[in-house]
Order: sequence, then structure tokens, then C-alpha cells
Amino acid sequence: MQPTRILQGLRYRKLRLTTKDTNKGFYKGNRTGSMGTHTSYGTYKIDYAKVRTYVCPDLSTFKLTPFVSKTIRPVQDQFPGDKLGPKNPATYLARWKAENGLD
Repeated sequence: MQPTRILQGLRYRKLRLTTKDTNKGFYKGNRTGSMGTHTSYGTYKIDYAKVRTYVCPDLSTFKLTPFVSKTIRPVQDQFPGDKLGPKNPATYLARWKAENGLD
């Protein structure tokens, strides 16, 4: 199979091939590959044999360290006396006004 005679010409040789340059049925794609198939019902069925999985190596002996020390614990917000805690809309609005200078 070869491209058409027009596409073999010198003026098209250096240009990128797009879907507008060819007949219907041409799909350029974006190098991601398919991870399943389209069904006749309009849904997409994922084939898990095609799904990419990334395996992280053992980093216990890794020499580089993160920017944040491993000894620092994440700080959890505390809402004493508030049943809803962070879900309270009044607390959210008060914090938003304080942070954006709209007291």
C-alpha cells in the first residue's frame, strides 16, 4: 500500500499528514493506543490486558530525598464545637472572606 500520487509529490512530502488531506477512514491517532473496543450499544468495553500498568521500583534504598522531610506529619484542621466540621458552609465562607481580604 502506498500513498496517493498527489501525496507523493514534493510539495506534500514535508507537510504533516492530517485527516483533511486523505479520504474518509483515515485516523491519525495520538500514539496512545486503544485500551478496549466500542460496542454496538454505544458504550466502550475496556480490555484490561491492554491497560498500561506502571510498576514503581523499591525506593527504600533510593538516594534522593523529597523536598519535604518524612518526619513532618500532615496538619489536620480542627473544628471544636462544630458538628459539621469542614462541611459547614458558614465556616467555609468565613475562611474564604478572611483569606481573600473581604472582612
